[in-house]
Parts: sequence; structure tokens; C-alpha cells
Amino acid sequence: MLGIAAKAGKVVSGEFATENAVKAGKAFLVVTAADASENTAKKFRDMTDFYRVPLVVYGTKESLGGCIGKDYRSSLAVTDEKLAEAVQQKLKL
Repeated sequence: MLGIAAKAGKVVSGEFATENAVKAGKAFLVVTAADASENTAKKFRDMTDFYRVPLVVYGTKESLGGCIGKDYRSSLAVTDEKLAEAVQQKLKL
């Protein structure tokens, strides 16, 4: 699902772009890698709590980047509401 969202242009990745999407109100879901640094993990936990954006921890930096056809990524944001819901449903399985 993350790959589909990325091909549709509805994913921003990387710490800076993810942070900007959340603060701009464009992020409907934030995904961080399980092996992201504690600093990064805390930053996004606090930010998503404040802006009331769902946060999911998934896979490694390598697998998270691979899902969207990129190299290592410790964070990404889905910027489409329906795609964000679909990703959340898939990750709950």
C-alpha cells in the first residue's frame, strides 16, 4: 500500500519533509522505522500527539525505504486520507 501511495505522489519521506507535512496539516499518517534513532522516534511521537496524526512504527529503515522505492528512510508521511486509512488497515493484519 505504501508503494501505491508513493506512485500516486501521496507520500513524503525523510525527516524534514515528514515534519513539514505534519506541521502543515497535510499528513494523515506518519510511519517511522523501528530502528530509527531514539531522538527521531521521540520527535515524531511528540509531534503526532500534538497535531493528532496517527503514528505507526513499521520495519527497518531499509524496508521502509524499499516500500516506496527509495533507499533508507526513517520516517515518511502519507498525505492522502483514504490511502492513509488503507495503509493502517494493512499494517493491522
